[in-house]
Amino acid sequence: MSIQVGERIPEVTLKRIREGVETVDTTTLFDGRKAVLFAVPGAFTPTCSEKHLPSYVQHFDDFRSRGIEVFCVSVNDPFVMQAWGKTQHVPDGLQMLADGNADLAKALGLEMDASAYGMGIRAKRFALYVEDGVVKHVFVEAPGEYKVSGAEHVLEQIG
Repeated sequence: MSIQVGERIPEVTLKRIREGVETVDTTTLFDGRKAVLFAVPGAFTPTCSEKHLPSYVQHFDDFRSRGIEVFCVSVNDPFVMQAWGKTQHVPDGLQMLADGNADLAKALGLEMDASAYGMGIRAKRFALYVEDGVVKHVFVEAPGEYKVSGAEHVLEQIG
């Protein structure tokens, strides 16, 4: 079962690169703040690179002006996430998080089997709006679609 409105983000660890590779837990990331966590099936993939991440780059200041942190996560390693962020001109503050073993995707119940594409277990395309570690809105895409998890739609829905 996938995560529902009113539930807490499960506690797992992720990786990110700042002054080197860091391990960070979801409690540290989400407790005491408003945040949007969006997941892509894979860095450098077509829809993720052409639409999903760019929507959050374009609207990053809109989120920040509302006091909302923005996190991008994918089942990739932290070096891939860092490189992808650079190629996409991700602004400082939009954190690129690596869920290398799909631990977060699985804990959220939002994993998918992409073995047919040679990618193994990945995260579904989704976005979550979270306040103080509690999910307030869930936006999960149907397979192969990009309609509800982009920045424009999320901003519209969270008001």
